[in-house]
Amino acid sequence: MYKIQMLNKIANCGLELLPAENYEICNEEVNPDGILVRSANMLEMELPKNLKAIARAGAGVNNIPIEKCTERGIVVFNTPGANSTGVKELVIASLLLASRKITKGIEWAQTLKGKGDEVPKLVEKGKSQFEGPELMNKKIGVIGLGAIGVMVANDCISLGMEVMGYDPYISVKAAWGLSSSVIRATSLDHLLSTCDYITIHVPLTNETKNTLNKEKFEIMKKGIRIINLARGGLICNKDLLEAIDNGTVACYVTDFPEDELLGIDEIIAIPHLGASTPESEENCAVMAVNQMRDYLETGMIKNSVNFPDCDMTPTDKTRIITVHRNIPNMIGQMTTILAAYKINIADMLTRHKDTIGYNVIDIEGDLNEEVIEKIKAIDGVKTVRVI
Repeated sequence: MYKIQMLNKIANCGLELLPAENYEICNEEVNPDGILVRSANMLEMELPKNLKAIARAGAGVNNIPIEKCTERGIVVFNTPGANSTGVKELVIASLLLASRKITKGIEWAQTLKGKGDEVPKLVEKGKSQFEGPELMNKKIGVIGLGAIGVMVANDCISLGMEVMGYDPYISVKAAWGLSSSVIRATSLDHLLSTCDYITIHVPLTNETKNTLNKEKFEIMKKGIRIINLARGGLICNKDLLEAIDNGTVACYVTDFPEDELLGIDEIIAIPHLGASTPESEENCAVMAVNQMRDYLETGMIKNSVNFPDCDMTPTDKTRIITVHRNIPNMIGQMTTILAAYKINIADMLTRHKDTIGYNVIDIEGDLNEEVIEKIKAIDGVKTVRVI
């Protein structure tokens, strides 16, 4: 019986994928095998002794202590692409909001309440203050061409925009889905200096923090409009406010309101609604649960942020899962132990990611506890699990 702890509410369509005969789902602390989380802050949390996996129902994992999990041999999953349609649609809405001053116009129209028959004339007289450009034939730069960035780029092509994309790490899968009409930016500076609009779709890491800063604002076209539904820390707020004051940035739309960004005419602050659709929440829940279940039941890994992907078809044989330091001769020591006990290896797969090695061995017959303890005793082995 696997114990799964929920730190946030998870859509029922995901939880229903955990059969009651094999899984116990709890909200309280129960020394779980797995944790399902959305936004709860785990950075200062004491990780339970039995914890094997954390599944984040969403893309960002800055609320999870990745380094600590890796050191403990705990796999951390996220759900890239599960909320991509919801975020993509809000990006398109944000482009229109940034251009046409729609929200300000709506707010102003409400002030006409009580003017009676004068309202139509006042509307015609005052509407010019909310004039804004069309999207057709404007150039937009898409920074980051993952699941969301590709969808945004393709939809902007359909809107009649000229689209330039920048992603030095674009995957083969993403490249296949990208419209051939998207122009490849030779550098980030190339994109920033030529576009009328920018939308950013990269994760927040030490390398991407403050991607848009004073230096970058200085090379942008005057009157640029920026959309950020990815992460707040990707843009330096202090430098952004200076760029607004000097007329470089005409409008900034963010899904991550902060006190210093509120009450400014050129900033549209959305209350983190990017993935706030029932479809996104359900897609994230299903993906998170399926990935955790596959790992716990078969040892297979997909969409982990700290472990390598691993796919070896499960069989009826005994399976040994080991997490170890990515150093020479780890596999050799394990197979030597198995050979000493005359245990035949039916199949094996080994993968690594940065400092972590991950190994799956299917064997003929059964294992005794002595063999498992000897493998655990190998210097550099973090965890051993038998399925």
